[in-house]
Amino acid sequence: MKLWMAAAALGALALPVAAQDAAEAPKIENGAFVIDAPEGQHDYGFAGLMARDNRSDLPPLTLSSGKPVAAATYNLKSGTYYRIDIVSDGTAELALSGGDFFRAVWINEIVVNDIEIRPMGVHSIEFDSAGTARMSFIPIVPGTYKLSIPGSNSETQSATFVIQ
Repeated sequence: MKLWMAAAALGALALPVAAQDAAEAPKIENGAFVIDAPEGQHDYGFAGLMARDNRSDLPPLTLSSGKPVAAATYNLKSGTYYRIDIVSDGTAELALSGGDFFRAVWINEIVVNDIEIRPMGVHSIEFDSAGTARMSFIPIVPGTYKLSIPGSNSETQSATFVIQ
């Protein structure tokens, strides 16, 4: 029965007569189609976008009373795997909020005290005391986004991310 279903599925993928010469026919190895990546695309290997050669570590975000959150704008490339540390020195109870940013990225995990959190969604990250959270993510939606300390109006109390 399974063999018949596989044969029917392959029959449904029959090529037009003009495309049936060996040069244009799809390659099959070990019972699976071999699909070549289009030229110019990077082969990330088995890990895909999460491969080490697609990963970049960003300068950390700092949560400290009266100090800038980020030294400069973060220019990110859509589809690249990034890691960023969010560091609080404990001088005040501070949070970073940015629902638009968090909706524009896919978050792999947020690690706090060696506890890996894999969220479906995030709106803010708050620190009650000193500590570090490491967030790994892949930007998806191009645009300009901010992570900012809630209730703050100063540009230094936010981090700007530009996703290209």
